[in-house]
Amino acid sequence: MTTYTGGCHCGKIAYTVEGEIEQAMDCNCSMCLKRGGLLWFVPRAAFELTTDSADLGTYRFNKNAIDHHFCASCGISPFSEGKMPDGSPMTAINVRCLDGIDLSRIKIVPINGREF
Repeated sequence: MTTYTGGCHCGKIAYTVEGEIEQAMDCNCSMCLKRGGLLWFVPRAAFELTTDSADLGTYRFNKNAIDHHFCASCGISPFSEGKMPDGSPMTAINVRCLDGIDLSRIKIVPINGREF
């Protein structure tokens, strides 16, 4: 397993996440389309927030099923939290917010999030 570090622009939100990035999803829902995130879904147990959760802003919309977190200081959205279809906790990592990632080496899969 590879351990990645990531976070927001100003550093108030930082995390580590373990796993292998096989692909990232480019969702076209109204939220993802505007923020430009590329999502990698991992089990919640693979994710560790290493900064104070008090610095997180949270936005929910539509079915209010996903906590879309952002930095209250710089506005960057480094991750979201919710549940997988089987009900298990998951974290959606914005791979653009991971340190040292070469996006040209990651398979990008378009997802029609407007249907959800």
